[in-house]
Amino acid sequence: MRALMMLTVAAAITLVAGLWIPLKAQLAQELLNMAWAQSQAEQARNRPWPWADTWPVGRLRLPDGNEPMVVLAGTSGESLAFGPGHVTASALPGHAGTVILAGHRDTHFSVLQEIRVGDKLALQGLDGDWHRYQVVNERVVDSRQSRLDFRPDGINRLVLVTCYPFDALDPHGPMRYVIEAEDLNELQAGGQVAVRPTRTQAIVPPKSDLLTSANVGL
Repeated sequence: MRALMMLTVAAAITLVAGLWIPLKAQLAQELLNMAWAQSQAEQARNRPWPWADTWPVGRLRLPDGNEPMVVLAGTSGESLAFGPGHVTASALPGHAGTVILAGHRDTHFSVLQEIRVGDKLALQGLDGDWHRYQVVNERVVDSRQSRLDFRPDGINRLVLVTCYPFDALDPHGPMRYVIEAEDLNELQAGGQVAVRPTRTQAIVPPKSDLLTSANVGL
């Protein structure tokens, strides 16, 4: 009888733990969306919960048909646990320049492996406007040899970064998968056509592509 009771209690604990994880994730998303709405209304930082070390800075829409994801400030563990993180040295969502977002390959940014050159992305800033981008490049880089580039050349870009390979057992490997997109209006005005690179080739950018102020590690 005692053994049966212990098994019953263990099963109940396992069930509650299994239900708590998705419930916690759903609750977190609701709090993030509320904080984002409040941030837009007040044009100010609003933390999703009192002890959070991050806050919403934008929303990202990917071509997967799902709801937009709230983008959080910074790339700390807490930020990336609940959504894509904004690399603080890059331009803020909705601002001119290069916006760099990072995310985990097995959660929010797992969809990056399905994105192709020519796909459309959208990013919303605090002003509420959606800025549209078109993917122009996919590449794999070695974080030990290269850093992401801000290239302050007047072109508005969106760069998405995650670990690579997507099915790697070791989440701390050096390889990074990078999606680069450019402002859709600027591309259309310039009549540019995106050319897809070979996705299986590891491309290490030249020194002109190196980021001098910060590196991205996931």
